Amino acid sequence: MSGLPVRPELVGEVPYGAPQLDVPYCLNVNENPYPPSDKVAAEIGAAAAAAAKSMNRYPERDAVELRADLAAYLGHGLTADQVWAANGSNEVMLHVLMAFGGPGRTVLSFAPTYSMYPEYARDSHTGWTTFPRRDDFTIDPVTAVQAVTEQRPDVILIASPNNPSGTAVDLDTIRAIVDAAPGVVVVDEAYYEFVRPGTPSALELLPDYPRLAVTRTMSKAFAFAGGRLGYLAASREFVDALRVVRLPYHLSAVTQAVARVALANADELLAAVDKLRANRDALAAWLADQGLQAADSDANFVLFGRFADRQAVWQALLDKGVLIRVVGPEGWLRVSAGTDEEMAAFKAALTSVLGTEKGRLL
Repeated sequence: MSGLPVRPELVGEVPYGAPQLDVPYCLNVNENPYPPSDKVAAEIGAAAAAAAKSMNRYPERDAVELRADLAAYLGHGLTADQVWAANGSNEVMLHVLMAFGGPGRTVLSFAPTYSMYPEYARDSHTGWTTFPRRDDFTIDPVTAVQAVTEQRPDVILIASPNNPSGTAVDLDTIRAIVDAAPGVVVVDEAYYEFVRPGTPSALELLPDYPRLAVTRTMSKAFAFAGGRLGYLAASREFVDALRVVRLPYHLSAVTQAVARVALANADELLAAVDKLRANRDALAAWLADQGLQAADSDANFVLFGRFADRQAVWQALLDKGVLIRVVGPEGWLRVSAGTDEEMAAFKAALTSVLGTEKGRLL
């Protein structure tokens, strides 16, 4: 970008994104490793082909039918006008900050958390601030409320389950934060389908809090990462604010059509969730047996460590064909729950590193 009159805060920045490498075992971006069946793939193809016949026309601008399907999937008495959809939950979040953030406003989150949040803030000219989680990655409701009261952020982002730790936030803590918040609160439930049975969703709180929103994605549990569909549930007024800042025709006709097919096949696409949840728990137990710390996770990944040189461990695993993620506090690494074959490959690769100088623990 040398010589171009870019915004000062973008000078020296690089595009966000985890490495995309051609390796045998990709366990770094928390995808569902089980692709759609031939039956579902054929239905997706047929829907795309049908949409292609009217490709000369703009798509339905506000994706009303898709939003109705999403509302039916979420339940909780939601209707289409209480749901918003966009190209991944990243775009949904950006819409939130475009509507409720901006110059002179701030967004608060609880660190460590999703590394895209400060990017949303930067791109929307919103001030970015964080408050620390406890050492076990939970949020202390008392100190969190104090921070909200003192800082008075316009937007609060709460990831539950948290990324990169996988920590679910209990509803009492969320309720306390929302009660103290002067602005809007967004609970990011991108990994909610992977929580332990009985873990409640923040969707339960929506009837009582018109300034609360809950975001979800079809990129994780739904095995639909390539489809790029994220969505949000909130009050009608909250959704209307997002409609003001969205670009016209932001969701293509193909995206809307194939996402509806995926939702119609939700039972099949989500069938692997129990397996991935079991592999996650088995992986966490195995890591602990190796003398490592493993964060308690309600997502489809495990944060583990702590290594004296996590970059060296990451590279050593990559050299063996296993790609994981360098993310979170210093010393920690994150690995996605995968198939039995992927988990065996990861364990074999990590075992070969542990006990060597590269695998030295803190």
